Amino acid sequence: MQNETFIEQLWKKMPRSSLIGQFVRYLVTGGFAFVVDFLLYAFCLYEFNWHYLVANLVGLVAGLIINYVMSVAWVFSECKRVLEDRKTVEFGVFAIVGIIGVGINELLMLLMVGMLDANEMKSKIVAAILVLMWNFGVRKMVLFRERKAV
Repeated sequence: MQNETFIEQLWKKMPRSSLIGQFVRYLVTGGFAFVVDFLLYAFCLYEFNWHYLVANLVGLVAGLIINYVMSVAWVFSECKRVLEDRKTVEFGVFAIVGIIGVGINELLMLLMVGMLDANEMKSKIVAAILVLMWNFGVRKMVLFRERKAV
């Protein structure tokens, strides 16, 4: 048996069934989705010279899809999914929460960049952190609130 690394030991202390374990996994999932979102945003903004709100929307939609797939398969896999038998409705609710998050994100970007003349990239990071908290909290309460029966 190999010695476990610190990260492996820490990871075992955060099981998928615990709220903290789910939140940490959601951070990893959100982080990955954000990287895709951010790269697409930057690409559309700087390579295609699209308006920052349009570029932002493209990145956010890609991030939403990645977030859903990883949330169902990895983050909340120990939870009884409220709409598990109706996957289309489940994705719809997941997306509605995400769309509201997109609206919050777009509003924050408009306020920070459009009104306060803040840096686009730094504003994107601030908006993403705030929306991540919104998305996790609402999705957890609405879609993934109960544990699976053992």
